[in-house]
Amino acid sequence: MKKPARREIRLAGSGGQGLITGMAILSRALALEGRRAAQSQSYEPTSRGGFCYADLVVAEDGGDYPLATGLDAIAALSQVGLDRSLELVKPGALVLIDERLVPEPPAGGFDLRALPMSERAVALGSPRIANVVALGALARLFHLCDEKTLEEAVRLESPPRFLALNLAAAHEGLELAE
Repeated sequence: MKKPARREIRLAGSGGQGLITGMAILSRALALEGRRAAQSQSYEPTSRGGFCYADLVVAEDGGDYPLATGLDAIAALSQVGLDRSLELVKPGALVLIDERLVPEPPAGGFDLRALPMSERAVALGSPRIANVVALGALARLFHLCDEKTLEEAVRLESPPRFLALNLAAAHEGLELAE
């Protein structure tokens, strides 16, 4: 099956959830596979709790515009992250939400998946790795990259003290998506 020429992906939530780091990992994974992608992000001036997102535009043909205009997939780790992103979600898009942190799932013409991402992160040892659990689930559900490539990107982008946790989180996300 041929992949679309352009796909737009977002990690959305609140400041302090590691969304930008998560998207940097995914961007690295795609680069390792020789694919073209542009990453962008935005966050409110509050250091914790404000709306934050990181986008990745994957354009197999190189693309002509690096910013997201219509999301094909989103992983939301907070209600505010989802609510402030919904207007960009395309019909039929993958909408992945944390079942605890997004208590009001949206209705609409998209593929909604509610997974216990933050709960699994806590069980692994840190709520701070929910972003990487979400990344693993998103990568598998949206067929973004090979599992081994994602693992290599986690190794390259993780600080040494978080490497083992991030690897475990990525694997947990991949398993949740099965």
